[in-house]
Amino acid sequence: MENRNNVTVFILLGLSQNKNIEIFCFVLFLFCYIAIWVGNLLIMISIVCSPLIDQPMYFFLNYLSLSDLCYTSTVTPKLMTDLLAERKTISYSNCMTQLFILHSLGAIEIFILTGMAYDHYVAICKPLHYTIIMSRPKCNTIVIACCTGGLIHSASQFLLTIFLPFCGPNEIDHYFCDVYPLLKLACIDTHRIGLLVVVNSGLIALVTFVILMASYFLILHTVRDYPAESRTKALSTCSSHITVVVLFFVPVLFIYIRPAETFPEDKVFALFYTIIAPMFNPLIYTLRNLEMKNAVKKVWYHQFLKKGQ
Repeated sequence: MENRNNVTVFILLGLSQNKNIEIFCFVLFLFCYIAIWVGNLLIMISIVCSPLIDQPMYFFLNYLSLSDLCYTSTVTPKLMTDLLAERKTISYSNCMTQLFILHSLGAIEIFILTGMAYDHYVAICKPLHYTIIMSRPKCNTIVIACCTGGLIHSASQFLLTIFLPFCGPNEIDHYFCDVYPLLKLACIDTHRIGLLVVVNSGLIALVTFVILMASYFLILHTVRDYPAESRTKALSTCSSHITVVVLFFVPVLFIYIRPAETFPEDKVFALFYTIIAPMFNPLIYTLRNLEMKNAVKKVWYHQFLKKGQ
């Protein structure tokens, strides 16, 4: 424990050492962060203020948008601040807090995406029992289970990291605190801990991804016998979700399914699930979903109509 206290502040190396690139990235991520807030708030308000909130699909989408907002806000503001700073630092306690919150919200998002896939599976493969299976109490239970699972996952990651001794150097080759870069700085052999991290993060992501893909293979098999119009609607809804799943899971799997090593490309891949996916999720679900587009139009049209009167 005394060795660990030798490092009270970590230095984040960030995305680049080139000031011009950092300024460009700051402007880019500022627009991205604004788009994330506008897009996800637009979806959340449109769902809550319309009858869509009574449908399980949009009930989960509302929580997915909330998760995206919280998740990206754990990383993006600090990243943008550091892009303009000469010295990018984070205290030990803030580093551990960021790691815990990030993994907790990330796992919650993974589990919510799984819950949405289950909803699609029941709606398409068991339509006659859909209202009974996906009742509001069942949906609430799924969301609670997602949050509980996220907290358990994050707590285990946190416990694997909090007791590591750090006695120098203190430079993290990343733009936020994550497990693999911290394992690289520890003063002990972290091979076994690295394997536990792979089992915890990598295996969870891989198993969840396989389950998601398997559910959609079953859905595709089922919709073959549907009428053309129903088949098109089902495929449109599922394609939006599959796009979001691939955009989020592929970079996560690239980073966490391998042995505990760090590569320069990790920072680029991390941008996909910390900034790019939360930014594109609202666009994917809104532009490819007629009900969502109609809800947005109705809610915001009435708001502007009231102001105009």
